[in-house]
Amino acid sequence: MQLTRLHIENLRNIAALELALAPGLNVFIGANGAGKSSILEAAFLLSHAQSFRAGSVDDLMRRGQVRMAVAATHLHKQGEKTSALIRENSRWIARNDHTEATQISTVIREVTVVCFEPGSHELISGAGRGRRGFLDWGVFHVEHAFLAAAKRYRRVLHQRNAALKRAAGDHELDVWDSELARAAEPMERMRRDYFARFAPRLVETLGQFLRELGDSTIEWEYGWSETIGLQEVLMQRRAQDRMRGHTSRGPHRADWTIRFARAPQRVHLSRGQEKLCALACILAQARVHADACGEWPVIALDDFGSELDLDHQHRILEWLRQGCEQVLISGVEVPDALRHESSAARVFHVEHGGLRGLL
Repeated sequence: MQLTRLHIENLRNIAALELALAPGLNVFIGANGAGKSSILEAAFLLSHAQSFRAGSVDDLMRRGQVRMAVAATHLHKQGEKTSALIRENSRWIARNDHTEATQISTVIREVTVVCFEPGSHELISGAGRGRRGFLDWGVFHVEHAFLAAAKRYRRVLHQRNAALKRAAGDHELDVWDSELARAAEPMERMRRDYFARFAPRLVETLGQFLRELGDSTIEWEYGWSETIGLQEVLMQRRAQDRMRGHTSRGPHRADWTIRFARAPQRVHLSRGQEKLCALACILAQARVHADACGEWPVIALDDFGSELDLDHQHRILEWLRQGCEQVLISGVEVPDALRHESSAARVFHVEHGGLRGLL
């Protein structure tokens, strides 16, 4: 997939901006606060309905404004399409080809953007919720039934938690245990199928970027004992769940872990190694998407030059040249690895939320 045009309105310090993007490398440079990361953020927003930075969606809106919009024309194997997300009165309006969509997920499914940014190391060092969300975004794009399955599971989980909090009797909890186990099965199966594709791609990518740590293994953690069915686990944990007022086992507690021969635990990784692990995860996910869907997502690399040393910049650019259709890079200046081949990229100078000119 390629973004051919991107329209941004009232996002952070960008009042209104429209730009034509090239296939291959697009580099946005400018001073801190100029708005270059916001351009990548706009593309990411269309694909996730949230920012890659912390904070609420409404915090993205330019100060004093009541409406924010991001729209893109994107090119696929099947042809060109247009998608838009508009934020107004704390609600989303989604459009595909100028027709209002009933669900925001229809836009997210059309526009696929993955992003590495300064906070990406939290994918490795942070809580399991971030890793589940990362994996689920990938599952959503290759398994069209996943969204409905995940919504059903969350709905039943909410009802079981409500029953626990009001001290419901065993008969009612028996019903919710059975319903939750039944709702978990398709969701967990699709996750495992996706993970079986993702793990070998990740091992391969880690071997290219973190050779010094030795061989890697990727382990899936179910969220309950895999030797016992979920319904039985829920019955065994019922007393503890009643005390805590929430369900302690299930797919909502799933996680996955990277282990290296020379760094078997997350705590053994330096911050720089965490960043490279996170980048490898993002690129492996992009590769899985390309394998499954026949086209690459757009790959965004925010503050690329300052996050990675020159050797790793070269390695990553070489990896990207293996088939990626479009890459968006931001930085204070053109990354060192591109200085002698800047003609291979379209370079935009961003200033005060606008473009000063094309370099």
